Amino acid sequence: MTDTHCPYCALQCAMTIVDGEVSPREFPTNRGGLCQKGWTSAALLTSPARLTTPLVRDRTPDGSRGELRPASWDEALDLVAARLAALRRDHGPDSVGVFGGGGLTNEKSYLLGKFARVALGTSQIDYNGRFCMSSAAAAGTRAFGLDRGMPFPVTDLDDSNAVLLAGGNPAETMPPFVQHLRGAALVVVDPRRTATAELAAVHLAPAPGTDQAHALGLLHVAVAAGHLDQTNVAERTTGFDDAWRIAATWWPERVERVTGVPVADQRAAVRLLAEADRAHVLTGRGTEQHASGADAVSAWINLALALGLPGTPGSGYGCLTGQGNGQGGREHGQKADQRPGYRKITDPAAREHVQRVWGVDGLPGPGRSAYELLDALGGPDGPKALLVFGSNVVVSAPRAGHVADRLAALDLLVVADLVLSETAAVADVVLPVTQWAEESGTMTNLEGRVLLRQRAVRAPDGVRSDLEVLRGLAERLGQPGERFPVEPEVVFEELRRASAGGLADYSGVTYSRLAAGEALHWPVVPDSTPRVFLDRFAHPDGLARFAAVDHRGPAEPPDADYPLQATTGRVLQHYQSGAQTRLVAELVAAEPEAYVEVHPDTAGRAGLAHGGMAAVVSRRGRTVARVRCVASMRVDLVFLPFHFPGDGRANLLTNPVLDPVSRMPEFKVCAARVEAG
Repeated sequence: MTDTHCPYCALQCAMTIVDGEVSPREFPTNRGGLCQKGWTSAALLTSPARLTTPLVRDRTPDGSRGELRPASWDEALDLVAARLAALRRDHGPDSVGVFGGGGLTNEKSYLLGKFARVALGTSQIDYNGRFCMSSAAAAGTRAFGLDRGMPFPVTDLDDSNAVLLAGGNPAETMPPFVQHLRGAALVVVDPRRTATAELAAVHLAPAPGTDQAHALGLLHVAVAAGHLDQTNVAERTTGFDDAWRIAATWWPERVERVTGVPVADQRAAVRLLAEADRAHVLTGRGTEQHASGADAVSAWINLALALGLPGTPGSGYGCLTGQGNGQGGREHGQKADQRPGYRKITDPAAREHVQRVWGVDGLPGPGRSAYELLDALGGPDGPKALLVFGSNVVVSAPRAGHVADRLAALDLLVVADLVLSETAAVADVVLPVTQWAEESGTMTNLEGRVLLRQRAVRAPDGVRSDLEVLRGLAERLGQPGERFPVEPEVVFEELRRASAGGLADYSGVTYSRLAAGEALHWPVVPDSTPRVFLDRFAHPDGLARFAAVDHRGPAEPPDADYPLQATTGRVLQHYQSGAQTRLVAELVAAEPEAYVEVHPDTAGRAGLAHGGMAAVVSRRGRTVARVRCVASMRVDLVFLPFHFPGDGRANLLTNPVLDPVSRMPEFKVCAARVEAG
């Protein structure tokens, strides 16, 4: 029997594995509950789809690509290292790129960043968390000087009297989380009538892409109604006057015209928050995955600051991290602009500190963000090789058809995965690696709590850990093997030293403390910090910052050719690109294929019928999906889940235009039309 945590979302529900089967475990985040994905997670441990031997694709002299064939580990690693060395010799270190994932353990994330910058010498590394958390991270850092998605324990929500949730649907994406909201008057901001919106006291349904206008309007209502916490604003914040000059122009009637949210509902929502003894504002991907996502989150933070919530015991602002290690994955160096400990890559002191820990001289500077990296692949100035760990970009990246074309233009694509994902299927080399229950390592959940996932079962013969893969490649590239340990605890001990003194300081965390059941929320130096802003914020002056942000709207508004707006999201049974959950029979039986939700009137005008097939078309591509007529949908909106492959990929449609601060693509809204499939 082994105590561990779920392999999926950032709630990291506690579970126990006995004889290859899972059962829920009592823990503050999930309190003995699991969702359908968690209950079925053990199916992957014995799945016949598991990869157990490396695969290599031969190329003919004319450059054409053959089929993937089995190979030995030595053949596969020798081939990869030889090609990488040749590309670096002929084109420089930035001719090789690395793409990581928000599901990798802290140890893997850390060593992947070190491998890229030391063994490869490349600046070209980023990860799929850029598609998930980057806007909230940018806004949180701007406001508070530190990004810990939820800067308080999730159990604080149990005693909250009112919670505003903007752009999140945890009733489907992380169901055990919902029990923490049961005691609060819930305000849900979402264009769709989701399962979470069904639980709300007030459901605000703004037009897609109008989040900033909506948040600015609620701030206006709060101030006009006399709910501004003037003492808190004066003593613990700065920048309110500049932010208010903009919000003052967003009177309720103007907001209603732009967003469609009735004035009465705006006022009801603010009243619930302002009159509560304890209140929280939470954001999710719906408000973050926009070309102005960082500013949208800042607008919600402004509202929270005006009401005096952040840094107040029992109240606050938080972001619902999505991926299993979405928080830890962005702290320790697999992001293009960061070094371990959440240090800025442009900080000379950070460079010196990390170089001392790593025993090297000279490290590359910042590289391209995730989509910019993918877009540059195979181009004149872009990487000619890409190593992918823990991501399935053929399905999950915006403008997915274009990304697939860029992957095809590479000289070398290497994918480390546990199954033959859609990205692995087009690779030149596929390396079979361990999964969650077959390895130990730490994860950092949505509340900044560091968790130890213990190895519970033996990996199949022929499978290696990602750490072993990195060491094998590093040695073949001329690095000393001891620089790239393969034991997770040894890697973590180095991570502790590398993070020491940084914002995300893990120096006080040890495997022994975690195994003993201590609740360790970073920073841990040496004590845990479950609530990080009670005394001061992380800016040098200790003050939080209001951000002077205004509404910009979608980068691609509807027009005569594309009169609708398309948005994407998750469903209960599947996770991320679906590469794992689509292999679980129970989950596939519940949600077997791509679908599009559409209002019956919109379907009728396009000649579509419930249960038939439709094509959803944008300027970037065409997705084919089964029609679901949903009476609660807006007539100007269609919704597609993004878990499905092939012609059902929702991200064939999505707009890759980037937020100027976070470099987040605009996943959540693009101009589209529907037609018979």
